[in-house]
Formats: sequence, structure tokens, C-alpha cells
Amino acid sequence: MIFLRYISVEFERLYDQLVKQKAEGADPEDREEYAAENVFYVPESARWGHLVAQAKNPQIGKLIDEAMDAIERENRSLKGVLPKVFARPNLDPTSLGELIDLIGNSTLQNTSTRSADLLGHVFEYFLGEFALAEGKKGGQFYTPRSVVELLVTMLEPYRGRVLDPCCGSGGMFVQSEKFVREHQGRIENISIYGQESNQTTWRLCKMNLAIRGIDASQVKWNTEGSFLNDALKDVKADFVIANPPFNDSDWSGDQLRGDARWQYGVPPAGNANFAWIQHFIYHLAPSGHAGFVLAKGSLTSKTGGEGEIRKALIDKGLIACIVNLPAKLFLNTQIPACLWFVSRNRKKRVGEILFIDARNMGRLINRRTRELTENDISTIADTYHRWRDESKDYADVPGFCASVSVSRVAELDYVLTPGRYVGLPEEEDDFNFAERFTALRTEFEEQLKEEERLNKVILENLSKIKID
Repeated sequence: MIFLRYISVEFERLYDQLVKQKAEGADPEDREEYAAENVFYVPESARWGHLVAQAKNPQIGKLIDEAMDAIERENRSLKGVLPKVFARPNLDPTSLGELIDLIGNSTLQNTSTRSADLLGHVFEYFLGEFALAEGKKGGQFYTPRSVVELLVTMLEPYRGRVLDPCCGSGGMFVQSEKFVREHQGRIENISIYGQESNQTTWRLCKMNLAIRGIDASQVKWNTEGSFLNDALKDVKADFVIANPPFNDSDWSGDQLRGDARWQYGVPPAGNANFAWIQHFIYHLAPSGHAGFVLAKGSLTSKTGGEGEIRKALIDKGLIACIVNLPAKLFLNTQIPACLWFVSRNRKKRVGEILFIDARNMGRLINRRTRELTENDISTIADTYHRWRDESKDYADVPGFCASVSVSRVAELDYVLTPGRYVGLPEEEDDFNFAERFTALRTEFEEQLKEEERLNKVILENLSKIKID
């Protein structure tokens, strides 16, 4: 419904302009006028004003479904994307009418040309709220905005092909487009490629990109997923940006033992982490760069030959940077996470890896969730850029970052945990013991409260179990 409101706002804005230009030959009902401005043409039966007028109609659900059909007929890129579920008997027509009134309230109507941006933020907000409410089921397609911003800011995808083989709701693409626009680039200079195995999530992705005018024609869906059915097998990307499922054990590894993508070793059937890494590398162009999220265990694991694969990646000079992330960033898992940055054909810093330990960064936005601040993102990204460009301004910072030779990593058995290399921070002269003690005590008390809450939930659930 938010999507429907969004495209109506954009359509109405251009429609009003064309009406004013009728004397100059403009036609507000000419579909080509909208295609030229990258605006979806909305047929009359699907326009928001029409739905608002029918909001109290008992058949409103049927009218919304017909509106979705009409939009798909007029816009090929949305074919098979929009849900037609509003006429189902379990949806109350009165509630649907109230929802239409709520989404089209005066706040949105009065935002004028900013309404599109506002609705885009609303759409993103609901994606995050759904992920929070649904746990793993919802969070599988949502990467927290601050993590996406950090990946994109570090990679700087100004131009070329951008690929996400597990694209979820499309957050990596949206942020890449935003990055280009904010740096005075041309959005036409990047091409988007993606794949998703969950159809509902794929639909969310297509809508998420559509409301921002991003070409999603190369975002593919199939139930098998990128490992079994690589719909983009011929794509060689300049940038791969991804957040694959952590420690996925259900990735059909047994069926892919001899796959050509495993150039650095066959990944274990019980964990897809190193299958994803090699899949990303397989899709990189000769001078491509990849940045992706993985479980922190990938930095040290030796199970099923993972240690040998990691060793091969390091010896080949593919790994450029590792970032240790703070806890509580992700809505759907408490598994510690890290960022990997991989580059082909590196010309600078050959034989070195940059380690960044950002575990102490970020701020709590509630008891369960932390986010990286703009300053955090800037600090981490600037450090990486100065190091990558061999700037004289780069210097190791104890406790935060260190540029380490591959030979040193080999001495430590090819373990990539940043804490092994960055050392301890220098003691601050103005260290406030009382302040630090108070902060630790507060954190401890919060943890006790959370433990008490969880114990209560467990006891309540146990009391409901019937024993024969």
C-alpha cells in the first residue's frame, strides 16, 4: 500500500506539470511522457485519489487488487511483482479503508515534492520493523542501514556493475545509488545485478528499487538460489556487496562438490561461509572489489577445510581488509559479525592486510540494538581509504587498526581476528575510573534485567506444556 501511494505521488507530480504544459503540446495521459522521466504510469483506476474515494466501499479489497493488476499491465518491470491479496476474506474491508486514509493522511499530502523521499523512508522503516518483529524470518532480508552505509562508503561504487547474489530487499543497491548521487556522480554509470531465492523478499526488493527509480531488470528470482541456479553466472562485477546468511548449513553443498567456483578449496557441506566467499570472487571482474558481512567465526574456523581455504585466499593476496564489528548490530542474530574486503589485482599494499577493530564503536538505540554513527562510519572508511591509497596520513592506531604483512599473518596460523594484530589502546591520561565503573555497572544491571525477562518467558512457556 505504501508502494502504491508512493508511485501515485510521483505520477501526480508529473501529471500536474504536464497539465500546465498542455498549451505547449504536452499530454498528461501520454505514457511516453512518464517513461521519459523514469516515472511509473498509473492508470486512472489505480490512482490514489480514486482509491481514497472508494475507501468505504465494501469491495475496496477487490479494487486494490485490480489497481495492482492495472499497474503491472502498464509497467513491464513490475510484472508478477505486486501482491494481489487484498480481496481475501480474512482482510476486513473497513480496516483496509482506514489504512488508505492513514497512509494518505495530511502529513504525507502536505510534504509536496518531499513526499516521495518521505515515503521512501517510511518504506525502509517498515522493512526494519518487520525484520525486528519477525526475528530470523524477517531479518534474513534486511541488513541494518549503518552496516550497509559502511560497506558502500568503504567500497565507493561510483561506476560499473554492482552485484549482490543474496540481495534480500535491495538495501545494498539503494545505498549504492544514494552514494553516487551524494558524490555528484551519475546514476546511469552503475548497473544493478542481484538474485534472491525468497519470492516475497524478491518482490519487496523490486518495489524498494522501483520507488527510487533504480533499474531492477537484472534482479532475478528462483527458488534454488545462487548456489544451485546461478542466474547471473556470466556477470563479472566491478563491485560485489552482500550480507549472506550466517553459517548456513542448508545450502546444498553435497550437490556441488566439483563446482568450478571452488578455486581455493571445496567448502564444507555444513557451512556456506566459504562457499559465499568463493562465489563472490568468481563473479568479480579482473580488477573488482568485494565487501561483505560474515560471521566472525569465519576468521578463525578450520572445520571442514575452511582453514586451508582461508590460507589460500590470504596467500593469493585477495584479502585487503577485515573489520571486526560491534555486537547487537543485527536484528535477527546475536552471532558476532565482521566485514571482509577482497580485491583482485591489487596494485598497492601488496602483501599487506589492514585490520580494524571496531568492537567498541556504535551507540545503543534500544536495549537490544546498536548502530554505527556517522562519525564511526567516517572514521572506519577514512582509515581504509588512507591505507589503501598508501597515504602518508595513514598510521597504525593501537587498539583500533594495524597494517600487517601476510608473513606475520602466516606466523599466527592464518587467523584473521583483528584483535590479534591491533594490540591494546594506549592508556588515556584522563581516564575516569568512576565514570567507567558506573557505565559497566549500568550495563551489567541491564543484562541482569534481560536475563530475568528471558527466564520469565521460559517459565511461562514451560507452564503451557502439557505432559501426558
